[in-house]
Amino acid sequence: MSEQTEDLKVFIRRWFEEVWNKGREEAIDEMFAEDGVAYGLADETGAPLRGPSGFKPFFRNFRGAFPDIEVIVEDTVAEGDRVAARCTLRATHAGDGLGFAATQKPMEITGIAIVRVRDGRIVEAWNNFDFMGMFQQLGALQK
Repeated sequence: MSEQTEDLKVFIRRWFEEVWNKGREEAIDEMFAEDGVAYGLADETGAPLRGPSGFKPFFRNFRGAFPDIEVIVEDTVAEGDRVAARCTLRATHAGDGLGFAATQKPMEITGIAIVRVRDGRIVEAWNNFDFMGMFQQLGALQK
């Protein structure tokens, strides 16, 4: 395995640990490129998140809804300038950041993120997380 692919695996684990588990908003500036795009996550208009300034409102809302969020990186695969992470998210819906009152219900979902890295920063990210399952667990959608 090359040093570059190992570095990418360390990078993606650090992203989830610093940004999500520790809630370090400043890590977004350190790790997400100004021209970076996160697909599969959307702003209030439904557009992909662009740059740290576009990612931070999503981060604040989601982390506000789930202040105890824990992202467990189960597996990583890296090739070239891309790394994929299979994750489990666990959290309690303790805040109103999703646009409806906190339910205090626990939730657990899985997801995959594929990230392209340039110069130590995310330039493209394709996210596929079970948000439908999350809303069902919180009672916001009927099964």
